[in-house]
Amino acid sequence: MSTIDPAADIHAARRAVDTQRERRAVFGSIRMHIVLSILAFLMCLPFLWMVLTSLKPLSEVGGDVWLPSRIETTRMLGIPVPQNYVDVFDYNNPDMHRRGIQFARFYWNSIFVASWVTFLQVLTSAMAAFSFSRLQWPGRDRVFLMYLATMMLPGLVMMIPNYQIMISLGLVNTLTGLILPAAFSAFGTFLLRQFMLTIPMSLDEAAEIDGANKWRVFWDIIMPMARPGLITLAIFTFMGNYGSIFWPLVMLKSEANYTLPIGLMYFDSTRGQSTHLLMAATTMSIAPMILVFVLLQKYLVKGIQLGAVKG
Repeated sequence: MSTIDPAADIHAARRAVDTQRERRAVFGSIRMHIVLSILAFLMCLPFLWMVLTSLKPLSEVGGDVWLPSRIETTRMLGIPVPQNYVDVFDYNNPDMHRRGIQFARFYWNSIFVASWVTFLQVLTSAMAAFSFSRLQWPGRDRVFLMYLATMMLPGLVMMIPNYQIMISLGLVNTLTGLILPAAFSAFGTFLLRQFMLTIPMSLDEAAEIDGANKWRVFWDIIMPMARPGLITLAIFTFMGNYGSIFWPLVMLKSEANYTLPIGLMYFDSTRGQSTHLLMAATTMSIAPMILVFVLLQKYLVKGIQLGAVKG
């Protein structure tokens, strides 16, 4: 006569429930990955179309076939390079009276301006954030709220005063005129202040007991610990200024100072648009942004997460 073990039955039932939950979790994860993969593919379609179009001759642009029937290449430094990418640097705009645009110059101007703006904005924002988060002085929080209120002002409202200041300083049509107004950021100060608030104040006190002054605390303790936040702000700043078009369009008058977004307009003339060359130039122009994001994306996620811990 067999006996029934209640404990064994309960254990078997729990194991069956756990197995069912694991299967549901696995199937749910698979479904989620499929949905995210489809969404990622749809988001990448415009970029894929741009790259494929940059490899086509002009006669095939706008057709129903995405893949180019042939890819013309030329050898540079022993490496085969698509012909469209070479022609970008020697493009003949019908509206211009000379051959070739200074695409390499535009490229350098954009990287130069974005790099300097990033460096100055990260530095000034870090110093302001340190003052608003680590130092005690009368009216600190009220000043911070007033400084933060400037984020509510549209960029177009600030453009006319900034332009008048650049005129008075003689910086119109200069790269310096593009850099200085963007060297200070209320958003960057807010982001780094929120991040620095997560760093224990006991570190400052310990450093001051050992004889460190405020500058030493800022440079040797707070800055290294705020590295994820600094890199996050650097990514946002570089990507935002590298693709800026409105302020450079207002400030710059000579072709030698043009940045890439303005230079891309040369591929559109009154006699038609060189779409294949425009896509090749655009592909080359966004390459630095993709490289920066890919190399620093882990710091971007970490900086956003840690910066949102304490307010």
